[in-house]
Amino acid sequence: MCKIPYEKILKQTNSDKSKSLFLTSSLLSSLFLFIFSAFSCFESTPVSAFHAEVLPHEIKQGDAFLIKVTNVPASSQPISAFNEKQLYFSSCGDACFIALGAIEIRTIPGIYTINILVGEQKKTLTFTVEPTSFPTLNLTLPDEKVFLSPENLKRVKKESKKLQSLFQAVSEKLWNGRFILPLANDFSTAFGTKRIMNKKRVSVHRGLDIRGKMGERVKASNHGRVVLAEELFFGGNTVIIDHGQGIYTIYMHLSECKVQPGTIISKGDTIGFVGDSGRATGPHLHFGVKVHTISVNPVSLAELSL
Repeated sequence: MCKIPYEKILKQTNSDKSKSLFLTSSLLSSLFLFIFSAFSCFESTPVSAFHAEVLPHEIKQGDAFLIKVTNVPASSQPISAFNEKQLYFSSCGDACFIALGAIEIRTIPGIYTINILVGEQKKTLTFTVEPTSFPTLNLTLPDEKVFLSPENLKRVKKESKKLQSLFQAVSEKLWNGRFILPLANDFSTAFGTKRIMNKKRVSVHRGLDIRGKMGERVKASNHGRVVLAEELFFGGNTVIIDHGQGIYTIYMHLSECKVQPGTIISKGDTIGFVGDSGRATGPHLHFGVKVHTISVNPVSLAELSL
């Protein structure tokens, strides 16, 4: 049997240990680099920014508008306000939210901003309110149709206070999809028309008068809950529907109300019939819309893609 010198064995053993330590060290270094790289990639991947826009791009005085926010992270929801009024967002699909807003008819034309907050991300949107030329209508009416007696004035103030309180309430969302006009007829008096009565009294028409035949069916503009169905001094037989999120539609001068307060109705349901009750000079429907207590042009609401 051949004998290997002790010194050679020792030298070979030390060499094997060195190789083993080198391999172990290399393996640990590679593992560390892999973990560090993966962690760095995770840390450097930015959270996708949400997208937001105001629609339509051209907004007029007295119009309704919507804010659409997309690419919203899971478990998050947009937060926003305009003119110190909260905007109420609801889902419009996967990672998508929309909210309705309103421009008061007396808003000064110009550039305005809205801040949108989603989690810790914030964006500022800008939009322009365009000047609008509203028509003027001169009317000649019997004085009793223009100037109220003390008794009637007292009643009007009481009803006005009741309606103002009603429109302050904000309930859960009931509306679904686009709003529709309650009658498919021509308009007789546009929203925003300045009416000068007997060359003395001036009022601004904050609704839309739609032509109609006596007894013609009037449809609900969207899903909602009836919150008022009664006779008012100016509006005559009036129905008001709460669609949730501070959105209301008003139907006046009806010949008859076919619904009662508390009734849940669907878009297109009959809520009454065209008439000339209240302060009306002939059969027609006065159709009004309130968004966050602001009277807006009903046509602008119906034109929004919801």
